[in-house]
Amino acid sequence: MSKKVKWYKRFFPFLKEVRAEIKKVTWPSKNEVYSTTLVVIIATFFFGFYLYFMDIIFSWVITRIRSLFG
Repeated sequence: MSKKVKWYKRFFPFLKEVRAEIKKVTWPSKNEVYSTTLVVIIATFFFGFYLYFMDIIFSWVITRIRSLFG
């Protein structure tokens, strides 16, 4: 049975591995970040308004149905 290594003995090798992995990352350009951020903001507003109006419509329909059956 292998003995568990203490956390503080694993910490620096872990940081070394993290640094090696970070160097492998392909970072997006400024334009890519800008355009994807813009898409996310527009999509958030679109779906927010869509869900808001769908909620209003369904609330109106439910109110009408409830008024028919007392």
